[in-house]
Amino acid sequence: MLNLSSVLEDSARNNPDGTAIVFGDMRLPYSMIETVACQVANLLVSRGIGKGDKVALACPNLPYFPFVYFGILKAGATVVPLNVLLHAREIAYHLDDSDAKALFCFEGTAELPLGERGKAGFESAEGCEQFFVLPATPLATESEYGESFWAALGGMSGEFSTVQTSADDTAVILYTSGTTGRPKGAELSHQNMLMNVMVSDKMFPRTEGGDAYLAVLPLFHSFGQTVCMNTGFMRGATVVLMPRFDPGEALAAMSREKVTFFAGVPTMYWAMLTKIHTENVEVPTSLKVASAGGSASPVEVLKDFEQTFGLSILEGYGLSETAPIASFNQLGRPTKPGTIGTPIWGVEMKLIDADWKTVEGEGPGEIAIRGHNVMKGYYGRPEATAEVMRDGWFRTGDIATRDADGYYSIIDRAKDMIIRNGFNVYPREVEELLVTHEGVSLAAVVGVPHDAHGEEIKAYVIRTPGSSVTDEELIAWTRDNMAAYKYPRIVEFRDELPMTATGKILKRELR
Repeated sequence: MLNLSSVLEDSARNNPDGTAIVFGDMRLPYSMIETVACQVANLLVSRGIGKGDKVALACPNLPYFPFVYFGILKAGATVVPLNVLLHAREIAYHLDDSDAKALFCFEGTAELPLGERGKAGFESAEGCEQFFVLPATPLATESEYGESFWAALGGMSGEFSTVQTSADDTAVILYTSGTTGRPKGAELSHQNMLMNVMVSDKMFPRTEGGDAYLAVLPLFHSFGQTVCMNTGFMRGATVVLMPRFDPGEALAAMSREKVTFFAGVPTMYWAMLTKIHTENVEVPTSLKVASAGGSASPVEVLKDFEQTFGLSILEGYGLSETAPIASFNQLGRPTKPGTIGTPIWGVEMKLIDADWKTVEGEGPGEIAIRGHNVMKGYYGRPEATAEVMRDGWFRTGDIATRDADGYYSIIDRAKDMIIRNGFNVYPREVEELLVTHEGVSLAAVVGVPHDAHGEEIKAYVIRTPGSSVTDEELIAWTRDNMAAYKYPRIVEFRDELPMTATGKILKRELR
């Protein structure tokens, strides 16, 4: 018997009164999360949903998320977390593609009409039979969109004997953001998810007197789910939920709740540092670990954070398909800023070429991963699975180099690479240079079609406050600082850049 819900159950047994979740003024103990999760499991069983069935969950970082997530797992079913920014048509696609039997959907707000979209998506999905609304008003038993969660839980027992699942049963199906074609569901087993939590827990020393995790990364995404919620719960920590990232609010929550662990994407660190420097916001002092992933952090941000917080950002790397962590700058080994560290315990990495042949030495090559963290495959897609999996190895689509000590550095996504006049240009290298210019706060570089060169290099730039640098000046400056085939010929200034819900810059919208 191996079930991911044990990360909650053990802490609820050992520390029932410990604060599991902080959300605004709410402080919820482990015993309550466990009780409501048991009620959810009983509800599912009463509606004929059980072992092996798929249940979708569309919810921001609210207490509902762990209630439902662990309830689904206890029932032996598979959780299908959905990005909260999806529209009705996309929700229907995910429900159909995953064969979901039920959908738990947050009612939403005026800015995010999730209930309306979820209801419409549910109605046009073929096999989905149950729709439960997670009301925006706490404990509300009615909703205009359908059956309220709280009404459905009425009369359900707060005790439940977790269904026996085996290590290889599917715990979670995580949909990849679909940068290429339609999103695919990565099937992750209880063992995939649980081993990643255990390795994450072991990698960071526990704080005497207990840990507090700030969970602002979306829990529907693998990084927030494994590293913040599941690892936090496993060690009986307090998980402070934030549904939307706001740099000022994040810094205030860190100080108020004495947060010891923060995981974020580079744009979050950039925004918090900008806030501290422009508005003299107090720097939180309780932080013990700051980790980053999702995309490579600009070296300037890493330096600035260390000077400001007296702490290094530890960068790691992973994908939905690897549950997610694959490599990390681990404590107890030298941290190498700008690298993604070394493979975590029990995981191997290598560099390969387009034909799966191993690339020796520094590379560059495409990262391939093998270990306890690699998914079973893409749900219902044997061809897509065969393209990326071979002999237990998973090919990532990320191009990297490797130094003599075995530290990997991502150069770029294979598909983000720009080919100008036959030369390979890696956007990240151009972005790294641009953000060292005093007039540049953030940059994203893409290739745009060009008749003569195949692709031309274009930079989208957010200026630093008060800067009036022009496109001609930036183009001339980059030309003086890098090879002729690499520098951007076009610069466009923006006040903001399009980002995913997890804070990654959406390059496909810029192309």
